[in-house]
Order: sequence, then C-alpha cells, then structure tokens
Amino acid sequence: MKNGVFIIAEIGINHNGDLNIAKQMIDMAKECGCDAVKFQKRTIGVVYTKAYLDQPRESPWGTTQRDQKVGLEFGKKEYNAIDKYCKKLKIDWFASAWDMNSLLFLSEYKLKYNKVASAMADKLDFLKLVAKQGKHTFISTGTVLSGSIDQAVAIFKKADCPFTLLHCIPKYPCPDELTNLGMIPRLKEKYGCQVGFSNHNPSILAPALAVAMGAEAIEVHITLDRTLYGSDQAASFEKGGLEKVVRDCHRVRGMM
Repeated sequence: MKNGVFIIAEIGINHNGDLNIAKQMIDMAKECGCDAVKFQKRTIGVVYTKAYLDQPRESPWGTTQRDQKVGLEFGKKEYNAIDKYCKKLKIDWFASAWDMNSLLFLSEYKLKYNKVASAMADKLDFLKLVAKQGKHTFISTGTVLSGSIDQAVAIFKKADCPFTLLHCIPKYPCPDELTNLGMIPRLKEKYGCQVGFSNHNPSILAPALAVAMGAEAIEVHITLDRTLYGSDQAASFEKGGLEKVVRDCHRVRGMM
C-alpha cells in the first residue's frame, strides 16, 4: 500500500466466465499498481429464486437468467487457477461472497481480506460469520440503511475484526450528482473507523476526490474493453483509465 491508499481492482464478473480474460485483467491490475483484485462469488440456486432464474434473458450463454448467471460464475477449477496465478504475480485476491455457501467456499483459500457486498451488509448471521474469521473486511454501504450500518459496525467491533466501510452508490454508471463523496467524512466521524470508496462513476476524477475527502481504500471496476457484454462494463476502467486512477490517488494522498 503506497502513500496510505489501498487500491482494489474489481474484476467482479467482467471476465465473462473466461479464465484467460480474468488473467489478463489480473495482469492489468498488477501492471497499473493496484494492491489487490476482487471477484464475486455466488451460489446461483441460493442467491436467486427459481422463478427469477427461469425468466427469459438473451445472453452469450443462452436464453434464460439461469443460463446467464451460470455462464458468469467461476467454480473451484477457476479459483484454484486464479489463486495460483495471483501468487505468481504477487498480488492479493479476494471476493465478495453473496451467500453462506460462497463464504465457506472462499474460506478454503488463504485470503487476507473479505468483502461484504452492500446486498449482504444487513444480513446479521452472515456478518457474524464473516467477522468471526477475523480478516480485514471491506463493507459496502450502497443499499444499506443507517440502522443496518450501525448493526454491522457493532458486530465487527465486538468480534475485534478489522474493517473498512466503503461508501458506495449502487448505480452503474453513477452520475456526478449522485456520487455524494461528502458521505466519506460523515461515515468516518460517526463510526470512528477506516472509510473508503467503491466507485461506479466513469470519470477518473471521483476516486482521486474520494482520497481528498479522506478515503483510505478505493475500489474501482476494471475491464479490458468497455464495449464487452455485461452490465458493469460501461462503468469500468480500461487500462489507460486505471493507470491514471492509481497515479492520481497516490498523488492526492501524498499532497494531503
């Protein structure tokens, strides 16, 4: 971590189910100076209802929501390869678990970090299990009400588990007028903890401004090509953008 800013390259599901694309994105994150790459892990039949999965959806993998979700999901074989590849490149990786089974799956790897997606940040039993692991945990606050943030913070403090709250607006891409970076110092003042920013704004300006507002961790979505299939691609940074994000975040922190 350079100049006190921890930068996470969110690969998420932008790999489109292709391990070779995932490795190229890991290369990109490493070359740009990111501290870690992050994925997303779901148990499809648990996270989504059968009725939802049976709904029609055109995608490269078929004509239903199930086809699309399964097509985007990495399993044991892929994560074994990712674990080996990241160790070779000396870059940390971790993932946001969207259900208990996925959390247990990820615990098979010796990861330094956990990530709680905003959709899981009000699931108390899940949070207790994450906190019990004692790993530094990044907690997104995007869809979470203030009372639920209170509960999450209390759980992690009681477990003596280190954590960082990530201010997050769950809109892809997020327009300037909704980015609300003023929430960063407010969260820090209210909870007395580390605070970061999970960015969905397509401009390189937002992460740097977040650091100026006190963010100690920055999470940005990355992609090889913004025109690729996927709902997250348009709000993600290609290599040129990611290089500038990393550069500017470190420069701002140094200036501050």
